[in-house]
Amino acid sequence: MDSSEMPTGGKIITPGSAKDYHTGDWRSKKPIHDSKKCVNCMICWMYCPEGCILVKNEKIQKINYDYCKGCGICAKECPFKAITMVDEE
Repeated sequence: MDSSEMPTGGKIITPGSAKDYHTGDWRSKKPIHDSKKCVNCMICWMYCPEGCILVKNEKIQKINYDYCKGCGICAKECPFKAITMVDEE
């Protein structure tokens, strides 16, 4: 098959299907949020590449572990050390 016969790109059958797949299942570490240290500066929320920091009324409520991949960016960026990474059980 030469390049003129190859299809251009894939086919998305169902758009928005990422919510159907819990991509946090393979992480080895997970972030733990300490609400006593947190000042709700939202830096972790801004830096989370997966949007796993859930906020309500301008306060961090929880971390959505269904989609958190354990990258640790939130913990690294938190200036108040309110997020720590722990081994996944």
